[in-house]
Amino acid sequence: MKIILYTSFALIAFAFNSILCRFALGAEAIDAASFTAVRLISGAITLIIISLIFGKKTTKMKGGNWFSAFFLFGYALCFSFAYISLTTGTGALILFGCVQATMITAALASGERPKFLEWIGLFFALGGLVYLVFPGLSAPPLFSSLLMMLAGISWGFYTLRGKPSVNPLADTTGNFVRAVPMIVLAGLPFFYQIHLSRKGILLAFLSGAIASGIGYSVWYTALKFHTATRAAILQLSVPALAAIGGVILLSEIVSFRLLLATALILGGIALAIVGRKYGKSKVKS
Repeated sequence: MKIILYTSFALIAFAFNSILCRFALGAEAIDAASFTAVRLISGAITLIIISLIFGKKTTKMKGGNWFSAFFLFGYALCFSFAYISLTTGTGALILFGCVQATMITAALASGERPKFLEWIGLFFALGGLVYLVFPGLSAPPLFSSLLMMLAGISWGFYTLRGKPSVNPLADTTGNFVRAVPMIVLAGLPFFYQIHLSRKGILLAFLSGAIASGIGYSVWYTALKFHTATRAAILQLSVPALAAIGGVILLSEIVSFRLLLATALILGGIALAIVGRKYGKSKVKS
């Protein structure tokens, strides 16, 4: 039961990051730069508190690195600015599609050779992503889509760099703390555009403290009970959860284009994961 609760909470938290960001920016309750700053700062503070309470005494506040922090910062900044124009489901779909594409590309660069089913799955996933953002009547804005793609690539690299971590909580805390001065400096050019409200600050705080800070920590706890394949498959539910949340909470409309792109991308990624697992089992036999 604990495994189910941890996993469900983490996946819902990931989806709520998209919902909270879109809710705040769509209602113009806060500007994108300020949302990112409040999110990273509140996440850092929350993780520091969690680390001090639950972290190992010998590794408290000594984790993380500047490269990982840069990818975290890049993801968070592009994520916020992209959601100025994207709907919740579309943004989450582009984000996680690019995360998976980045990780597959990195695997190729490291010497892994996908099986036939993996190539077919990758073809469908990338085809669905291209179809979603291809110019047309109902296509999402190109610039915002590109920003979300950059967010997905950044999160993909951030995830890859975190794989060797022996103390995820300390590393995540250190990365959030290092990302704070980056967003402060990056936000200076947008100082004249600052727009704050209690609602916007609250939504950014919830995104940073709960959906990001606590959500990431709970997810790391849940990962102990899942294989890498199962964890990857579980994360494929996030775009669907975000889209459903956008429809229920933000009254967003689900278009046929989004539904078809979702089927292509998530189906393709699932096929790639199954293909890799099938290939390994076949080799063993």
